Amino acid sequence: MNKSKLISADQDPRNPSYKFKDMENEEVENSNKFNEYVNKNKVIKIFSGTLWAEGPAFIPHLNTLIWSDIPNNRMMKLVDGKVSEYKNPSNYCNGNTIDNSENLISCSHGGRCIYKTDDNLNTEILIDNYLGKKFNSPNDVYVDSDDNIWFTDPPYGILTDYEGYPGEQEYDGCYVFSYNPHLKELNVVIKDLVRPNGITMSSDEKKLYVADTGENIKHLYSYDLNDRKALNKKKIYDFKPFFSDGFRCDKDGNIWTSAGKAIKCFNPSFDLIGQIKIPELVSNCEFGGPDGNILFITATTSLYSIELNQQGAKFD
Repeated sequence: MNKSKLISADQDPRNPSYKFKDMENEEVENSNKFNEYVNKNKVIKIFSGTLWAEGPAFIPHLNTLIWSDIPNNRMMKLVDGKVSEYKNPSNYCNGNTIDNSENLISCSHGGRCIYKTDDNLNTEILIDNYLGKKFNSPNDVYVDSDDNIWFTDPPYGILTDYEGYPGEQEYDGCYVFSYNPHLKELNVVIKDLVRPNGITMSSDEKKLYVADTGENIKHLYSYDLNDRKALNKKKIYDFKPFFSDGFRCDKDGNIWTSAGKAIKCFNPSFDLIGQIKIPELVSNCEFGGPDGNILFITATTSLYSIELNQQGAKFD
């Protein structure tokens, strides 16, 4: 891609934040429980300089946060309060997480695949096709306690040259998959979403959460998990005019999700219990820090954080 074509996020209609630049979130009355989590702590801007920040993933043994800057085809890292490039080019990586050995697992728009990267930046392709047909552009990813890799596959990375390389869809749909890297077994989990996007699980791994960002949908859904099958689809919330993009659960089963220019929090009963406003359109969030109580927030051009009186699910 010709880097000279890249202009600021608020001037580029291709940027996911562009049409929301003059919009603001509605007010939400925060519950007492949510206020206990936030404890009057303030949102801090750590870094600014991306075009569409996405996919934050915290690597505990390195005390490092990794995230993607998709249009700039690079990944960034935060170590000891300092930000630098982690990988450039990144092959348009989007969503990231870690496996149970704390390798980085990434969704590559450019490679139309799932990558695994170790501490020495050795990168391998774990899976890049469904029945011999290329994936669309894997978007977001979650690794469960049995090492299964769950990921979504909308076409955003092949629609234009802004977040990947223009290409054709090779299978009929946009699926949610799970992949067992030990058995090298790929399974289709969900077929009926228009644009499956963010994905995570509840802290007990009994529920799967998936966002659909298809035109005029913008919903977050819950599914019951049984033998790696997603059952009993239930709508948690309609985020229109914004959308739920990426999200994480805390150790008590609350869902912290991007929601326009904010993070919204839902309790395990899917009641909205609070909101943290952010100055820019939010894409994703991640729990990190030595104690797992720092919520890192990727939002268009910037990385933000807020200290919470709560820990992420994987720090329980």
